[in-house]
Amino acid sequence: MEDRIRKREVKVCPVVLRKTGNNLELLLFEHPLADVQLVKGTLEQSDISIESAALRELEEESGLSSVARTHYLGCWESGFQNQLWHFVLCEIEQELSSKWRFFTQDDGGHEFNFFWYKIGSKPDFQCHKVFFDAIKQVEILCA
Repeated sequence: MEDRIRKREVKVCPVVLRKTGNNLELLLFEHPLADVQLVKGTLEQSDISIESAALRELEEESGLSSVARTHYLGCWESGFQNQLWHFVLCEIEQELSSKWRFFTQDDGGHEFNFFWYKIGSKPDFQCHKVFFDAIKQVEILCA
């Protein structure tokens, strides 16, 4: 018998913002095989909370570990592969560069190119629809 109830996949998305003048910017990265993305990953059984999972994902995918505070922003039904996303604001203690590269061990190892996106501007990059929608959700949660 076909299983019609698909198990929900829970994702965590650490949100890193910075203020430059009157602009609020969101940290994004370019994946070498999958266009522009937000840092995100799957909630694992070993994670003790949504916030700890967000911190783990942030360090694994960006190398950032100097998080001063976290703040749970909310969850979102993505409409993609039955994924429920949890957004966690991660306040970074250090000043971050405008762009940088990080080599991650995820998915067999990739170099991710990080950059800042001005919230509210028209995206000038390619990404999967779920990431465009997630960026819009972050804009709503951070308004």
